[in-house]
Amino acid sequence: MKNFIPKGGLYLSFLCGVFQYPYTVLAADKNNITVNNGDAIIVTGTRETGKKASESISPIDIISAKQLTQTGMPSLRDALTQLLPSLSVPNAGFDSGALTDSLSLRGLNSNETLVLVDGKRRHTTANLSAVAGPQQGTTPVDIDMIPMAAIDHIEVLRDGASAQYGSDAVAGVVNVILKKQDHGFHAQTLTGITAAKDGFQQGVYLDGGTKLGSRGYLHVSGDFLHQNHTYRSSKDLRTNSKDKFLGQPEQTRESFAIKGGYEITDNIEAYGLVTYAHRYAEANEITRLASTLTDYPAYAAIYPNGYLPVDTINENDWEITGGLKGQIKGWNWDVSSVYGRDYDSIGVKNSANLQLSKDTGLAPTNFKNAQRFNNQQWSNSIDFSKAFHINGWPHVINVAGGATHRYESYTIGAGSFESAYGSGSEALPGIPAQSAGKFSRNVFGGYFDVATHLVKQLQIDVAGRYEHYSDVGDTKTGKVALRYDPFKWLGFRGTISNAFHAPTLAQEYYSAVTFYPTQAGGIISPSSVGALANGSEKLKPEHSTNITAGVTFEPIKRLHITADVYQIKLRGQILPGGNIYGDQASSALALDGFNLPAAAASWTPASIYAHWFANVANTRTRGIDITASYPTYLGDIGHIDWSVAANINRTILTHQGKDADGNDLLTKQSIAYITSAYPRSKIIWGGQFTSGDKKWIVGLHEIRWGHTTSQLSYYGGAANTNLLSNYEFFPFHNRVKYTTNLDITYRVNAKLALTAGANNLFNRYPTRLPLAHRYIGIHKYDMNTSQLGMNGGFYYFKVDVSL
Repeated sequence: MKNFIPKGGLYLSFLCGVFQYPYTVLAADKNNITVNNGDAIIVTGTRETGKKASESISPIDIISAKQLTQTGMPSLRDALTQLLPSLSVPNAGFDSGALTDSLSLRGLNSNETLVLVDGKRRHTTANLSAVAGPQQGTTPVDIDMIPMAAIDHIEVLRDGASAQYGSDAVAGVVNVILKKQDHGFHAQTLTGITAAKDGFQQGVYLDGGTKLGSRGYLHVSGDFLHQNHTYRSSKDLRTNSKDKFLGQPEQTRESFAIKGGYEITDNIEAYGLVTYAHRYAEANEITRLASTLTDYPAYAAIYPNGYLPVDTINENDWEITGGLKGQIKGWNWDVSSVYGRDYDSIGVKNSANLQLSKDTGLAPTNFKNAQRFNNQQWSNSIDFSKAFHINGWPHVINVAGGATHRYESYTIGAGSFESAYGSGSEALPGIPAQSAGKFSRNVFGGYFDVATHLVKQLQIDVAGRYEHYSDVGDTKTGKVALRYDPFKWLGFRGTISNAFHAPTLAQEYYSAVTFYPTQAGGIISPSSVGALANGSEKLKPEHSTNITAGVTFEPIKRLHITADVYQIKLRGQILPGGNIYGDQASSALALDGFNLPAAAASWTPASIYAHWFANVANTRTRGIDITASYPTYLGDIGHIDWSVAANINRTILTHQGKDADGNDLLTKQSIAYITSAYPRSKIIWGGQFTSGDKKWIVGLHEIRWGHTTSQLSYYGGAANTNLLSNYEFFPFHNRVKYTTNLDITYRVNAKLALTAGANNLFNRYPTRLPLAHRYIGIHKYDMNTSQLGMNGGFYYFKVDVSL
């Protein structure tokens, strides 16, 4: 552990009380007094009614809405990043992959984390992350399409739970619980900017509730967020000026939620939820030089100084939930239907189609609908549970079960004529008609769950699930969990489970390419003509085994400590595993309808590549989660809530697949994406002071981001324009970083509070890349890891009104 302990003054803080946002076992009640939320009732990781967090068999974190807003982050994903050491997010700041906000647990990619809303599976994004790195190939839930104003609290289950919830719950479950208060109104505004004086952000968050007659409620919530670009590229060696490629995308996002319930009878309640979000966002591409337009006079006249293509996304995301729940003869039952859809129209503006201009004389600059993706999910479920009391058995036996049917579809739309003609629009070519189509499958499943005490101090929970996928077959998963509490202040817990993760429809059928000034690469469907011609095979499901063991104890009054070790063995992991280059890649792309620009004739063979998804890797992830919290009472002065949380993990490759010629399917670079692109550790500690009159709240928090390791490509030529090799790489260590967060709140009165704060107070950045490994000189930071973000310090002012 010595390598993970901060030095100097930070080490003294660590010994004296290590402090962080109170989140694992502490929360704040309506009077702003810290209480032990071990008494909070949880609904995640258990089918028992009325289960307390302090009694949970599996490790679970509870994040309140207040804690989310106290981070000062304008979006949900970034707020969670400040609170949970087991959670990480990608650094990507370019291409369309930067336009989806995903999260990951325990060093696995975001496809391995299941997101629920009010206990119901949330639909995923249609925007596949095509950029190289640990998130490549993922189509996760876009967490920021859920309005933050609607959230009551979040339960994060840090354990495999496929037997309980189905596919995707390999690393854990994030269950977002929405507000259902039938009264009151709350409004918040947040205004912020980075230390570099760019990336201005403005957020407005509103919610309120009302009664529906005497037996129902309605709660309405809405977010509005606008953020400007940040620019984090270094000098472009071709022009000797700074490029605008890397950075936070510009986006405007509006979202709302309407949640309601009505008691039809004393034993039957109807409930419903509607969420809708719209996002328009732009991410910059790499500048194209005016010299590339010499043979295209129409575009040369439009762009006399060159041009900067800009990826755009126009996204509409919505979900509707309806159901009935109640109780009959001691049985709790819930019948529900959830339909969700995410539609993305991705285009590129300020661009060009050189082949179209040469052949027709046309010179369009704005290419809408170059790539269109639609993802739909319709789930119908019935769940039931009952607590039995059996003669001769002194303990309650809780029995639960249910069945579900889920329809999934994924649609790829052909690009517009202007975007797909010839080699297509620069930077983001349109999708050819032969790669378009609609693909779907049906999933049928059933589960059971039995929980009881074997003796007073020993509880057990056994779950099993059967699922049938119409495209990849059957699976059986199970989970056994035990908890032993020899004393009130000491408990031991452990689980063992297996998991099944079917390939997503996007991984099976997605095809698209991206062009850079001197490179071209694409992901093609493993079932496409180009991939089949090069030995691709049908995707199989991933399988995993998850073991967790932990302890919870309170050695002295009010000092709560938990520690959980875990191991996740993942077999048949789906990653880009077909790697072809040069003429072989050009041929495969052409077979799938993707043509390279004329300039590609002068590129190095390593600069033209194609991939497809395959079951290529077995990995083993081992780690430990530690949390501790302790309140200090200072009499009339106030009190301080101290806490610390840490995650330490390591993933290794245990096996990789080979092609028909016996060659490894993974390069050193792609192995690094899955084994060392996530921080080896993340430690968060801090303290929050609340004055005795509750007028002042001051929080000071420190985050230690562990190192990551990448395998960087080599570039050559006068301006680093040539990719030199696809098998030789340079090992690069993104060093350990510390960031400090400070927030100061003054409560003017019971209804109004003002906050000024800073995240990353001292403006820390990731380690800079060596110049020889920066494409065209512009890649200042390694964007293929998930460590410290690239924006630097963020300073904000917040106004909070409650009526």
